[in-house]
Amino acid sequence: METVIRGLILYVFLMLIFRISGKRTLYEATVFDFVLLLIIAETAEQALVGEDHSLMNSFVLIITLLLTDISLSLLKQKYKGFGNVLDGVPVILLDDGKLLHERLKKVRVDEADIMESARALRGLERLDQIKYAILEKDGKITIIPKEQEQKEIEKV
Repeated sequence: METVIRGLILYVFLMLIFRISGKRTLYEATVFDFVLLLIIAETAEQALVGEDHSLMNSFVLIITLLLTDISLSLLKQKYKGFGNVLDGVPVILLDDGKLLHERLKKVRVDEADIMESARALRGLERLDQIKYAILEKDGKITIIPKEQEQKEIEKV
């Protein structure tokens, strides 16, 4: 039973930490992010198993974590508000070519991130060509060009 409780506590703790750290933490992992995740995984493994390295303990932990994940996904389906708390909601970062600085600061995204997505996804070169830039729940930035820019792109 101690293994199940350890697994649940660690699962909730990691969910909170990654939720607080922001959407972009896992989206485009840098080498630093990858190393950090490896260290977190090793630390979590030690916290989960303690001195018990038995096969049965591993099975119990895996089942506990999978059941917790399935339970949370079912709760998100049933209660939309619960899903918004766990996964967050999309955030508009740019409205009609104008940066929304407070939102950018809150989600730790800058103009360079928006322009990178605008160039990669839509071939846009300036902020004034963008109608909306939206940080999605998965950390990707969606770019919606202004109508005249969209028509020019479609001609090419």
